[in-house]
Amino acid sequence: MSANGTHVSRRQFVKSAAVAAAATGAFPYFARAQGAEKPLKVGLIGCGGRGTGAAHDAMNADPNVKVTALADVFKDRLEGCRNDIKNQSLVEDRYCFVGFDAYKKILETDVDYVILATPPYFRPEHFEAAIRAGKHVFTEKPVGVDPVGIRRFMAAGQEARSRKLSVVAGTQRRHQKGYVETIKRIHDGAIGDVVAGQAYWNGGHLWFRKRRPGWDDMEWMIRDWVNWCWLSGDHVVEQHVHNIDVMNWVIGRHCLKVLAMGGRARRVTGDQYDYFAADVCYPVNDKDKDGRLHVTSQCRQVDKCDGGVYEHVVGTKGFSNCNGWLSTGEKFDTKGTNPYVQEHKDLIAAIRGGEPLNEAQNVAESTLTNIMIRMSAYTGREITWDEAMKSDLELKKPDYELTEENIRAHVPIAGQPPKEA
Repeated sequence: MSANGTHVSRRQFVKSAAVAAAATGAFPYFARAQGAEKPLKVGLIGCGGRGTGAAHDAMNADPNVKVTALADVFKDRLEGCRNDIKNQSLVEDRYCFVGFDAYKKILETDVDYVILATPPYFRPEHFEAAIRAGKHVFTEKPVGVDPVGIRRFMAAGQEARSRKLSVVAGTQRRHQKGYVETIKRIHDGAIGDVVAGQAYWNGGHLWFRKRRPGWDDMEWMIRDWVNWCWLSGDHVVEQHVHNIDVMNWVIGRHCLKVLAMGGRARRVTGDQYDYFAADVCYPVNDKDKDGRLHVTSQCRQVDKCDGGVYEHVVGTKGFSNCNGWLSTGEKFDTKGTNPYVQEHKDLIAAIRGGEPLNEAQNVAESTLTNIMIRMSAYTGREITWDEAMKSDLELKKPDYELTEENIRAHVPIAGQPPKEA
């Protein structure tokens, strides 16, 4: 229903949402005359590989944007980033902060926006603090690891909206010309009504860190964070969120329920799974309470296995890969700016133009969908959206001794209650 009580179809809704997004900074990105050359200062919270990459992306997006402050738990990571970006920006000693409270110190500086690139466990707390400090935010995905954290992130996203602060997420497909142009055509009816989808991220294992002498449990896990559920959310949350976000974007709604399975076969470190498969059920319209639009989801990190990374949707008149191709044969240009740079261009344009762009709710809903996949696979139960939104599940650092035997014993087994510490 619209504000005046008239009915709005799903296609009208998603089309209107796309127009609104374009007007506030999404592709095709309108130039702003007011404040177009205003220098901006950026603070980076989390100086690992992705954080360092995001710092370069921000500065490559605009010559008048500089990273002026750095924060990380570990000094060596901060110094590595500082050295890596020195040709684009020299960060003074007084703006380098180390420790678990470093994010608080960077928020006390005069940076215009912050990049949040720590392990996802810390994202809700850091995002909430950044908004309360009045900072615009670029947040890496995912934006939490459990329902409690997602609700906290959503609330901060609403506060950002009320304070007219811009929030852009690292779901870069939403800023990639091929996806933007293709999904616009899907929303305009190029393949009819969407009735099914596939979302796959099947690849090899990611990097890992074996424990080194002198590292306590916390240091080891944070340096090896992509392999620990409480820090990453499991790889189905940390990585597969990209594909599910595309499904949410195309369908124009969040899911209703998930039934998933998964397991652990060859992981070298950590306590999470290697592979997941799920049936993610979406409503076909406002009256559908059963989730009759099914998306098949696969996510795997196992070496020497086939798979691929892609999205695919089926409509009543055709189908599409969501990124440059429609079976109906329409041709269009998909070449554009590197999406990792474009997402910062869009944030910068929104900040300078005074027209806030806020992607907090989108990325939070996509993250929660992936959390639901993990919850279902770990327990063997169907998980509904309402159940997840009300869940008091809150992941914490393991409180058992991190021996190989203990870690294996605490990996979840579907159909069995969690092992007590």
